[in-house]
Amino acid sequence: MNVYDSEVVLSILKKEGYDLCERLEDADLILVNTCSIRENAEQRVWGRLDRFLQEKKHRKVLVGVLGCMAERIKQDLLSHPAVDMVVGPDSYRELPTLVRALSEDAHNKQMEIALSMTETYADIEPVRMDKNGVTSFISIMRGCNNMCTYCIVPYVRGRERSRDPYTIVQEATSLYNAGYKEVNLLGQNVDSYLWKDPANPTKSVNFAQLLELVALVAPDLRVRFSTSHPKDMSNAVLYSMAMYPNICTHIHLPVQSGSDRMLEKMNRKYDSATYLERIDKIREIIPDAAITTDIIAGFCSETEEDHQATIELMKNVKFDSAFMFQYSQRPNTKAARHFEDDVPLETKTRRLNEIIELQSAISLERNKDCIGKIYEVLIEGTSKRDSDQLFGRTLGNKVCVFSAPGYKAGDYAKVKVESCTSATLIATLIE
Repeated sequence: MNVYDSEVVLSILKKEGYDLCERLEDADLILVNTCSIRENAEQRVWGRLDRFLQEKKHRKVLVGVLGCMAERIKQDLLSHPAVDMVVGPDSYRELPTLVRALSEDAHNKQMEIALSMTETYADIEPVRMDKNGVTSFISIMRGCNNMCTYCIVPYVRGRERSRDPYTIVQEATSLYNAGYKEVNLLGQNVDSYLWKDPANPTKSVNFAQLLELVALVAPDLRVRFSTSHPKDMSNAVLYSMAMYPNICTHIHLPVQSGSDRMLEKMNRKYDSATYLERIDKIREIIPDAAITTDIIAGFCSETEEDHQATIELMKNVKFDSAFMFQYSQRPNTKAARHFEDDVPLETKTRRLNEIIELQSAISLERNKDCIGKIYEVLIEGTSKRDSDQLFGRTLGNKVCVFSAPGYKAGDYAKVKVESCTSATLIATLIE
Protein backbone atom coordinates (compact mmCIF):
# COMPACT_ATOMS: atom_id res chain seq x y z
CA MET A 1 0.00 0.00 0.00
CA ASN A 2 2.83 2.42 0.83
CA VAL A 3 4.49 1.75 -2.53
CA TYR A 4 1.26 2.66 -4.30
CA ASP A 5 0.82 5.78 -2.16
CA SER A 6 4.36 6.85 -3.01
CA GLU A 7 3.54 6.48 -6.71
CA VAL A 8 0.47 8.70 -6.22
CA VAL A 9 2.62 11.31 -4.47
CA LEU A 10 5.16 11.24 -7.29
CA SER A 11 2.37 11.76 -9.83
CA ILE A 12 1.12 14.80 -7.91
CA LEU A 13 4.58 16.33 -7.60
CA LYS A 14 5.60 15.64 -11.20
CA LYS A 15 2.93 18.11 -12.28
CA GLU A 16 4.79 20.70 -10.19
CA GLY A 17 8.09 20.01 -11.94
CA TYR A 18 9.60 17.54 -9.48
CA ASP A 19 11.13 14.23 -10.55
CA LEU A 20 12.54 11.18 -8.80
CA CYS A 21 16.23 11.23 -7.77
CA GLU A 22 18.48 8.22 -7.58
CA ARG A 23 20.77 9.79 -4.96
CA LEU A 24 19.83 11.46 -1.68
CA GLU A 25 22.52 14.08 -2.25
CA ASP A 26 20.72 15.33 -5.38
CA ALA A 27 17.31 15.82 -3.77
CA ASP A 28 15.73 19.22 -3.11
CA LEU A 29 12.77 17.53 -1.39
CA ILE A 30 13.00 14.37 0.71
CA LEU A 31 9.76 12.58 1.59
CA VAL A 32 9.52 9.60 3.93
CA ASN A 33 6.37 7.50 3.48
CA THR A 34 5.78 5.75 6.80
CA CYS A 35 4.05 2.73 8.31
CA SER A 36 2.84 2.38 11.91
CA ILE A 37 1.77 -1.26 11.99
CA ARG A 38 4.89 -2.33 13.92
CA GLU A 39 7.19 -0.42 16.22
CA ASN A 40 10.42 -1.35 14.42
CA ALA A 41 9.15 0.35 11.24
CA GLU A 42 8.72 3.60 13.16
CA GLN A 43 12.15 3.28 14.79
CA ARG A 44 13.76 3.10 11.35
CA VAL A 45 12.04 6.37 10.42
CA TRP A 46 13.55 8.18 13.40
CA GLY A 47 16.97 6.92 12.29
CA ARG A 48 16.37 8.20 8.77
CA LEU A 49 15.35 11.62 10.09
CA ASP A 50 18.61 11.90 12.03
CA ARG A 51 20.45 11.13 8.77
CA PHE A 52 18.45 13.79 6.91
CA LEU A 53 19.28 16.33 9.62
CA GLN A 54 22.95 15.87 8.81
CA GLU A 55 22.15 16.46 5.14
CA LYS A 56 20.32 19.70 6.01
CA LYS A 57 23.38 21.01 7.82
CA HIS A 58 25.29 21.03 4.53
CA ARG A 59 22.70 22.35 2.09
CA LYS A 60 19.15 23.58 1.58
CA VAL A 61 16.70 20.69 1.41
CA LEU A 62 13.08 20.21 2.54
CA VAL A 63 12.06 17.10 4.49
CA GLY A 64 8.52 15.78 4.85
CA VAL A 65 7.03 12.80 6.66
CA LEU A 66 4.00 11.19 5.00
CA GLY A 67 1.55 8.41 5.76
CA CYS A 68 0.42 6.54 8.84
CA MET A 69 3.15 7.61 11.24
CA ALA A 70 2.53 11.22 10.24
CA GLU A 71 -1.13 10.74 11.15
CA ARG A 72 -0.40 8.99 14.44
CA ILE A 73 2.30 11.18 16.04
CA LYS A 74 2.09 14.33 13.97
CA GLN A 75 3.27 16.84 16.57
CA ASP A 76 6.21 14.71 17.72
CA LEU A 77 7.41 14.46 14.14
CA LEU A 78 6.97 18.14 13.47
CA SER A 79 9.15 18.85 16.52
CA HIS A 80 12.09 16.97 15.01
CA PRO A 81 14.64 19.51 13.72
CA ALA A 82 14.93 17.74 10.34
CA VAL A 83 11.19 17.81 9.59
CA ASP A 84 9.59 20.68 7.66
CA MET A 85 6.16 19.16 7.04
CA VAL A 86 3.90 16.33 8.16
CA VAL A 87 1.22 15.05 5.77
CA GLY A 88 -1.37 12.34 6.45
CA PRO A 89 -2.44 9.67 3.93
CA ASP A 90 -5.56 11.56 2.83
CA SER A 91 -3.80 14.90 2.23
CA TYR A 92 -1.34 14.21 -0.56
CA ARG A 93 -3.15 16.58 -2.92
CA GLU A 94 -2.03 19.41 -0.62
CA LEU A 95 1.67 18.67 -1.09
CA PRO A 96 2.30 21.27 -3.83
CA THR A 97 0.70 24.00 -1.69
CA LEU A 98 2.67 22.95 1.39
CA VAL A 99 5.97 22.84 -0.52
CA ARG A 100 5.35 26.31 -1.98
CA ALA A 101 4.64 27.67 1.50
CA LEU A 102 7.93 26.21 2.76
CA SER A 103 9.81 27.62 -0.21
CA GLU A 104 8.57 31.08 0.75
CA ASP A 105 9.28 30.62 4.47
CA ALA A 106 11.34 27.61 5.48
CA HIS A 107 10.81 28.37 9.17
CA ASN A 108 7.04 28.04 8.90
CA LYS A 109 6.58 24.30 9.34
CA GLN A 110 3.53 22.77 7.63
CA MET A 111 1.08 20.09 8.73
CA GLU A 112 -1.98 18.60 7.01
CA ILE A 113 -3.40 15.44 8.57
CA ALA A 114 -7.20 15.57 8.14
CA LEU A 115 -8.76 12.18 7.45
CA SER A 116 -11.31 12.01 4.64
CA MET A 117 -14.50 10.00 4.21
CA THR A 118 -14.26 10.21 0.41
CA GLU A 119 -10.64 10.47 -0.80
CA THR A 120 -9.51 7.51 -2.93
CA TYR A 121 -7.15 9.29 -5.40
CA ALA A 122 -9.14 7.53 -8.13
CA ASP A 123 -8.47 10.29 -10.68
CA ILE A 124 -4.69 10.25 -10.21
CA GLU A 125 -2.65 7.91 -12.39
CA PRO A 126 0.36 6.82 -10.31
CA VAL A 127 3.87 7.19 -11.70
CA ARG A 128 5.29 3.68 -11.46
CA MET A 129 8.48 3.40 -9.40
CA ASP A 130 9.04 -0.34 -9.79
CA LYS A 131 12.18 -1.48 -11.56
CA ASN A 132 11.02 -4.59 -13.43
CA GLY A 133 8.05 -3.19 -15.39
CA VAL A 134 6.31 -6.56 -15.00
CA THR A 135 4.04 -6.39 -11.98
CA SER A 136 2.37 -3.39 -10.37
CA PHE A 137 -0.13 -2.39 -7.68
CA ILE A 138 -3.60 -0.85 -7.89
CA SER A 139 -5.30 0.49 -4.78
CA ILE A 140 -9.00 -0.38 -4.92
CA MET A 141 -10.02 1.06 -1.55
CA ARG A 142 -8.71 2.96 1.44
CA GLY A 143 -9.20 2.70 5.18
CA CYS A 144 -10.63 -0.10 7.30
CA ASN A 145 -13.79 -0.68 9.35
CA ASN A 146 -12.78 -3.83 11.21
CA MET A 147 -11.32 -2.31 14.39
CA CYS A 148 -9.16 -5.28 15.36
CA THR A 149 -8.02 -4.43 18.87
CA TYR A 150 -4.29 -4.70 18.08
CA CYS A 151 -4.38 -2.66 14.85
CA ILE A 152 -3.61 1.02 14.30
CA VAL A 153 -4.82 1.18 10.66
CA PRO A 154 -8.40 2.50 11.22
CA TYR A 155 -6.99 5.33 13.34
CA VAL A 156 -4.41 6.46 10.79
CA ARG A 157 -6.16 5.65 7.48
CA GLY A 158 -9.76 6.29 8.46
CA ARG A 159 -12.98 4.56 7.54
CA GLU A 160 -13.38 2.26 4.58
CA ARG A 161 -14.24 3.72 1.16
CA SER A 162 -14.19 1.93 -2.18
CA ARG A 163 -12.85 3.36 -5.40
CA ASP A 164 -14.85 3.70 -8.62
CA PRO A 165 -14.41 0.30 -10.37
CA TYR A 166 -14.20 1.83 -13.82
CA THR A 167 -11.15 3.88 -12.86
CA ILE A 168 -9.59 0.65 -11.56
CA VAL A 169 -10.25 -1.09 -14.87
CA GLN A 170 -8.87 1.93 -16.73
CA GLU A 171 -5.70 1.84 -14.63
CA ALA A 172 -5.29 -1.90 -15.22
CA THR A 173 -5.78 -1.34 -18.96
CA SER A 174 -3.15 1.42 -18.99
CA LEU A 175 -0.69 -0.84 -17.19
CA TYR A 176 -1.32 -3.68 -19.65
CA ASN A 177 -0.88 -1.34 -22.62
CA ALA A 178 2.40 -0.17 -21.07
CA GLY A 179 3.69 -3.75 -21.03
CA TYR A 180 2.87 -4.86 -17.50
CA LYS A 181 1.85 -8.51 -17.16
CA GLU A 182 0.41 -8.55 -13.63
CA VAL A 183 -1.61 -6.28 -11.37
CA ASN A 184 -2.13 -6.67 -7.64
CA LEU A 185 -5.39 -5.21 -6.28
CA LEU A 186 -4.77 -3.73 -2.84
CA GLY A 187 -6.93 -2.98 0.18
CA GLN A 188 -6.86 -3.49 3.93
CA ASN A 189 -9.81 -5.84 3.39
CA VAL A 190 -10.49 -6.34 -0.31
CA ASP A 191 -13.43 -8.65 0.38
CA SER A 192 -15.47 -5.76 1.79
CA TYR A 193 -14.99 -3.71 -1.39
CA LEU A 194 -18.38 -2.31 -2.39
CA TRP A 195 -18.81 0.65 -4.72
CA LYS A 196 -22.20 2.29 -5.09
CA ASP A 197 -22.87 4.57 -8.04
CA PRO A 198 -23.53 8.08 -6.64
CA ALA A 199 -25.85 8.76 -9.59
CA ASN A 200 -27.77 5.51 -9.16
CA PRO A 201 -27.75 4.03 -5.63
CA THR A 202 -29.27 0.77 -6.91
CA LYS A 203 -26.15 0.15 -9.02
CA SER A 204 -23.19 -1.36 -7.20
CA VAL A 205 -20.06 -3.44 -7.76
CA ASN A 206 -18.73 -5.89 -5.16
CA PHE A 207 -15.28 -7.48 -5.02
CA ALA A 208 -16.23 -10.64 -6.93
CA GLN A 209 -17.60 -8.47 -9.75
CA LEU A 210 -14.54 -6.22 -9.69
CA LEU A 211 -12.26 -9.24 -10.02
CA GLU A 212 -14.13 -10.28 -13.15
CA LEU A 213 -13.95 -6.77 -14.63
CA VAL A 214 -10.17 -6.63 -14.17
CA ALA A 215 -9.67 -10.22 -15.38
CA LEU A 216 -11.47 -9.29 -18.61
CA VAL A 217 -8.95 -6.52 -19.39
CA ALA A 218 -6.74 -9.12 -21.10
CA PRO A 219 -6.49 -12.91 -20.82
CA ASP A 220 -2.70 -12.75 -20.33
CA LEU A 221 -2.82 -10.10 -17.60
CA ARG A 222 -2.45 -11.84 -14.28
CA VAL A 223 -4.62 -10.52 -11.43
CA ARG A 224 -3.63 -10.85 -7.78
CA PHE A 225 -5.17 -9.31 -4.68
CA SER A 226 -4.51 -8.77 -0.99
CA THR A 227 -5.52 -8.75 1.77
CA SER A 228 -8.60 -10.89 2.45
CA HIS A 229 -10.55 -11.20 5.70
CA PRO A 230 -11.93 -14.58 6.83
CA LYS A 231 -15.27 -13.09 7.88
CA ASP A 232 -15.85 -11.42 4.50
CA MET A 233 -14.42 -13.71 1.82
CA SER A 234 -17.48 -14.88 -0.10
CA ASN A 235 -18.01 -17.95 -2.24
CA ALA A 236 -18.68 -15.54 -5.12
CA VAL A 237 -15.05 -14.39 -4.95
CA LEU A 238 -13.89 -18.00 -5.05
CA TYR A 239 -16.10 -18.79 -8.04
CA SER A 240 -14.75 -15.72 -9.87
CA MET A 241 -11.23 -16.98 -9.23
CA ALA A 242 -12.12 -20.44 -10.50
CA MET A 243 -13.81 -19.03 -13.60
CA TYR A 244 -10.91 -16.93 -14.92
CA PRO A 245 -7.54 -18.63 -15.42
CA ASN A 246 -5.67 -15.32 -15.22
CA ILE A 247 -6.86 -14.66 -11.65
CA CYS A 248 -4.02 -16.02 -9.54
CA THR A 249 -4.78 -18.98 -7.29
CA HIS A 250 -3.21 -17.47 -4.20
CA ILE A 251 -5.21 -16.29 -1.19
CA HIS A 252 -3.64 -14.47 1.73
CA LEU A 253 -6.07 -15.12 4.60
CA PRO A 254 -4.72 -13.82 7.94
CA VAL A 255 -5.77 -16.00 10.88
CA GLN A 256 -3.66 -14.25 13.58
CA SER A 257 -4.35 -16.98 16.18
CA GLY A 258 -5.83 -20.46 16.45
CA SER A 259 -7.31 -19.71 19.86
CA ASP A 260 -10.97 -18.70 19.98
CA ARG A 261 -10.30 -16.73 23.15
CA MET A 262 -7.55 -14.76 21.45
CA LEU A 263 -9.63 -14.22 18.29
CA GLU A 264 -12.45 -12.79 20.38
CA LYS A 265 -10.04 -10.56 22.27
CA MET A 266 -8.57 -9.40 18.96
CA ASN A 267 -12.11 -8.62 17.72
CA ARG A 268 -11.57 -10.69 14.59
CA LYS A 269 -15.30 -11.61 14.35
CA TYR A 270 -14.74 -15.30 13.53
CA ASP A 271 -13.67 -18.37 15.47
CA SER A 272 -11.28 -21.13 14.49
CA ALA A 273 -14.09 -23.39 13.25
CA THR A 274 -15.40 -20.66 10.94
CA TYR A 275 -11.89 -20.05 9.65
CA LEU A 276 -11.40 -23.74 8.91
CA GLU A 277 -14.74 -23.81 7.08
CA ARG A 278 -13.43 -21.04 4.79
CA ILE A 279 -10.26 -23.05 4.17
CA ASP A 280 -12.34 -26.12 3.27
CA LYS A 281 -14.48 -24.08 0.86
CA ILE A 282 -11.39 -22.57 -0.81
CA ARG A 283 -9.94 -26.02 -1.39
CA GLU A 284 -13.27 -27.35 -2.63
CA ILE A 285 -13.70 -24.60 -5.25
CA ILE A 286 -10.01 -24.01 -6.05
CA PRO A 287 -8.22 -27.29 -5.25
CA ASP A 288 -4.77 -26.02 -6.23
CA ALA A 289 -5.01 -22.73 -4.29
CA ALA A 290 -1.99 -21.63 -2.31
CA ILE A 291 -3.02 -20.22 1.07
CA THR A 292 -0.82 -17.95 3.15
CA THR A 293 -1.51 -16.18 6.43
CA ASP A 294 -0.45 -13.82 9.22
CA ILE A 295 0.16 -15.04 12.78
CA ILE A 296 0.72 -13.03 15.96
CA ALA A 297 2.58 -14.67 18.85
CA GLY A 298 2.13 -13.46 22.42
CA PHE A 299 -0.99 -11.28 22.21
CA CYS A 300 -2.29 -9.93 25.53
CA SER A 301 -2.90 -12.70 28.13
CA GLU A 302 -2.04 -15.46 25.64
CA THR A 303 -1.53 -18.73 27.52
CA GLU A 304 0.38 -21.83 26.53
CA GLU A 305 -2.98 -23.42 25.70
CA ASP A 306 -3.79 -20.52 23.33
CA HIS A 307 -0.39 -20.89 21.70
CA GLN A 308 -0.88 -24.64 21.22
CA ALA A 309 -4.25 -23.94 19.57
CA THR A 310 -2.38 -21.86 16.98
CA ILE A 311 0.13 -24.66 16.48
CA GLU A 312 -2.70 -27.16 15.94
CA LEU A 313 -4.48 -24.91 13.45
CA MET A 314 -1.24 -24.51 11.48
CA LYS A 315 -0.84 -28.30 11.36
CA ASN A 316 -4.44 -28.64 10.23
CA VAL A 317 -4.39 -26.01 7.46
CA LYS A 318 -0.80 -26.46 6.24
CA PHE A 319 -0.25 -22.92 4.99
CA ASP A 320 2.09 -22.50 2.05
CA SER A 321 3.83 -19.68 3.90
CA ALA A 322 3.16 -17.13 6.61
CA PHE A 323 4.12 -13.73 7.95
CA MET A 324 4.84 -14.34 11.63
CA PHE A 325 5.39 -11.71 14.32
CA GLN A 326 5.45 -11.35 18.05
CA TYR A 327 2.88 -8.92 19.39
CA SER A 328 4.01 -5.29 19.36
CA GLN A 329 1.66 -2.98 21.23
CA ARG A 330 0.63 0.06 19.20
CA PRO A 331 -0.33 3.20 21.15
CA ASN A 332 -3.99 4.29 21.15
CA THR A 333 -5.35 0.97 19.89
CA LYS A 334 -8.05 -0.70 21.99
CA ALA A 335 -5.53 -3.32 23.10
CA ALA A 336 -3.18 -0.59 24.35
CA ARG A 337 -6.02 1.20 26.17
CA HIS A 338 -7.72 -1.79 27.76
CA PHE A 339 -5.42 -4.83 27.81
CA GLU A 340 -2.15 -5.43 29.59
CA ASP A 341 0.76 -6.47 27.37
CA ASP A 342 1.57 -9.15 29.92
CA VAL A 343 3.27 -11.93 27.97
CA PRO A 344 7.01 -11.75 28.80
CA LEU A 345 9.31 -10.96 25.89
CA GLU A 346 11.20 -14.23 26.25
CA THR A 347 7.91 -16.15 26.10
CA LYS A 348 6.80 -14.25 22.99
CA THR A 349 10.16 -14.97 21.36
CA ARG A 350 10.03 -18.67 22.20
CA ARG A 351 6.49 -19.04 20.88
CA LEU A 352 7.33 -17.11 17.72
CA ASN A 353 10.36 -19.33 17.12
CA GLU A 354 8.20 -22.43 17.53
CA ILE A 355 5.70 -21.02 15.00
CA ILE A 356 8.48 -20.16 12.55
CA GLU A 357 10.09 -23.59 12.89
CA LEU A 358 6.78 -25.36 12.30
CA GLN A 359 5.87 -23.17 9.33
CA SER A 360 9.28 -23.70 7.76
CA ALA A 361 8.73 -27.47 7.91
CA ILE A 362 5.19 -27.15 6.52
CA SER A 363 6.36 -24.83 3.71
CA LEU A 364 9.03 -27.36 2.76
CA GLU A 365 6.40 -30.13 2.76
CA ARG A 366 4.03 -28.05 0.59
CA ASN A 367 6.84 -27.25 -1.85
CA LYS A 368 7.88 -30.90 -2.06
CA ASP A 369 4.36 -31.62 -3.29
CA CYS A 370 5.23 -29.46 -6.32
CA ILE A 371 8.18 -31.60 -7.41
CA GLY A 372 7.57 -33.15 -10.80
CA LYS A 373 4.75 -30.74 -11.66
CA ILE A 374 4.76 -28.24 -14.53
CA TYR A 375 3.87 -24.58 -13.94
CA GLU A 376 3.58 -21.48 -16.04
CA VAL A 377 5.80 -18.86 -14.48
CA LEU A 378 5.85 -15.11 -15.03
CA ILE A 379 9.51 -14.08 -15.07
CA GLU A 380 10.24 -11.08 -12.85
CA GLY A 381 14.01 -10.83 -13.09
CA THR A 382 17.37 -12.39 -12.27
CA SER A 383 17.98 -14.49 -9.18
CA LYS A 384 19.81 -12.56 -6.45
CA ARG A 385 21.97 -15.57 -5.65
CA ASP A 386 22.89 -16.53 -9.22
CA SER A 387 22.87 -14.02 -12.07
CA ASP A 388 22.70 -16.89 -14.56
CA GLN A 389 19.31 -17.92 -13.16
CA LEU A 390 15.95 -16.24 -13.65
CA PHE A 391 13.18 -16.11 -11.09
CA GLY A 392 9.44 -15.82 -11.42
CA ARG A 393 6.19 -16.77 -9.73
CA THR A 394 3.54 -19.37 -10.33
CA LEU A 395 -0.16 -18.48 -10.22
CA GLY A 396 0.00 -19.66 -6.60
CA ASN A 397 2.71 -17.06 -5.86
CA LYS A 398 5.47 -19.63 -5.38
CA VAL A 399 8.92 -18.40 -6.37
CA CYS A 400 10.65 -20.48 -9.06
CA VAL A 401 14.32 -20.27 -9.97
CA PHE A 402 15.51 -21.72 -13.28
CA SER A 403 17.82 -21.26 -16.24
CA ALA A 404 16.18 -19.96 -19.43
CA PRO A 405 18.62 -18.51 -21.99
CA GLY A 406 16.92 -16.02 -24.27
CA TYR A 407 14.08 -15.32 -21.84
CA LYS A 408 13.68 -12.03 -19.97
CA ALA A 409 11.56 -10.30 -17.36
CA GLY A 410 7.94 -10.15 -18.50
CA ASP A 411 8.06 -13.42 -20.43
CA TYR A 412 5.97 -16.44 -19.52
CA ALA A 413 7.80 -19.75 -19.26
CA LYS A 414 6.70 -23.31 -18.58
CA VAL A 415 8.94 -25.04 -16.08
CA LYS A 416 9.14 -28.40 -14.35
CA VAL A 417 9.98 -28.43 -10.64
CA GLU A 418 12.98 -30.66 -9.89
CA SER A 419 13.69 -29.80 -6.23
CA CYS A 420 12.93 -27.16 -3.63
CA THR A 421 13.70 -25.39 -0.40
CA SER A 422 11.07 -24.16 2.06
CA ALA A 423 10.94 -20.85 0.18
CA THR A 424 11.82 -21.64 -3.44
CA LEU A 425 11.01 -24.08 -6.23
CA ILE A 426 14.03 -25.07 -8.32
CA ALA A 427 12.97 -25.90 -11.86
CA THR A 428 14.05 -26.58 -15.43
CA LEU A 429 12.67 -24.93 -18.54
CA ILE A 430 10.10 -26.91 -20.56
CA GLU A 431 9.21 -24.19 -23.10
